[in-house]
Amino acid sequence: MITKKKKTIVIVDDHLLFAQSLESLISKLEEYQVLAILKNGKELTQYYLHKRRKPDLVLLDVKMPVMDGVQTMEWLKENQPQQKVLALTMEDDEETIIKMLRSGARGYLLKDIHPENFEFAMKMVIEQGFYYSSKIEKALKHSDQLDQHTNLEDHLTKREWTFLKHACSELTYKQIADEMSLSPKTVENYREMVFKKLEVKTRVGLVIYCMKNNLFKF
Repeated sequence: MITKKKKTIVIVDDHLLFAQSLESLISKLEEYQVLAILKNGKELTQYYLHKRRKPDLVLLDVKMPVMDGVQTMEWLKENQPQQKVLALTMEDDEETIIKMLRSGARGYLLKDIHPENFEFAMKMVIEQGFYYSSKIEKALKHSDQLDQHTNLEDHLTKREWTFLKHACSELTYKQIADEMSLSPKTVENYREMVFKKLEVKTRVGLVIYCMKNNLFKF
């Protein structure tokens, strides 16, 4: 009888009790195996530097001491760009989500997710490359329409395109207004127009749209 190869996981979370509970949950799933539990991003960098077995998926917390999730994603982007990472955190603010996605996270989950949805999310990231929780999916009105950007330049004005690029950065709307030499109200109008044209509802949805359609280099 041929034994199916298990998908491997590394958990990076400074809350030991949560990490161990997560390991216990994953160990009950036949398809998965936890290779290691690490307390922060620094320990993860050492994991790779010691040439230990590269996992199929890293489950990464955001708020951690020594080296947090965003810093860890930046290191991975530079040193392990093919590594699939699923953020698993309590942080649900838009700024943090955008930072993690821009840095290369393939999905973003809150820790109160249902176990069945958690298993599905791991499967999607490993097999399909991306997963967006219901919170993130609500940011997209038509997330499956991946070819809408084909004639995007025909739909957006030059200024709207500039706004779109800035909106996919870490700039605040006020900073975008300063960059474009516009009033906050005018930038707000650009935002609403771009949201309408691309059929997204939030800035997170805008970033996801651009990432999924490879509109900019992240």
